[in-house]
Amino acid sequence: QVHLVESGGGLVQPGGSLRVSCAASGSIFSIDYMGWYRQAPGKERELVAYITSGGTTKYATSLKGRFTISRDNAKNTVSLQMNSLEFEDTAVYYCNAAQAGSRYWGQGTQVTVSS
Repeated sequence: QVHLVESGGGLVQPGGSLRVSCAASGSIFSIDYMGWYRQAPGKERELVAYITSGGTTKYATSLKGRFTISRDNAKNTVSLQMNSLEFEDTAVYYCNAAQAGSRYWGQGTQVTVSS
């Protein structure tokens, strides 16, 4: 079992920046990839970005380079730096980890972009 805890969500104005982080604990060996998904009200959960244990990254094309995912394998954390935030980025952001065919989720952290 892998336990994921997110932190860093909050309220930010349009154009602002926010960083969310996720700490993994438990059976954390051989985590294949860690990533972030988000779910806005009334919408399905969607991939934001993920990063493999080797550092390969993938982003949702709609982000237009505004977000950056990073991972600290020694600390078992993954972070998402979000810049130039837009109203449409408002959502609950979930940390996700994949290990040996199993997927794990955090409880989510709310990010609200509002003026």
